[in-house]
Amino acid sequence: MAWTWQFETVDGNRVDPPVAVEDFSTQGDAESWVGENWKELLDGGVDQVRLLEDGTEVYGPMSLHAAAE
Repeated sequence: MAWTWQFETVDGNRVDPPVAVEDFSTQGDAESWVGENWKELLDGGVDQVRLLEDGTEVYGPMSLHAAAE
């Protein structure tokens, strides 16, 4: 199985990420990677991500912006 991220603007248009991306062998590895790189992704124009397993959406969109308090 391959876990991948789909990168999007806030309106759902796909964008290329500003950092190198790989396929992950586990969901945990994929989630750890986005947790470590979310700031660079956000600074590079990515507003939200979707997690895919073998091309099928597992969840998303997940915003990279801080939650409003």
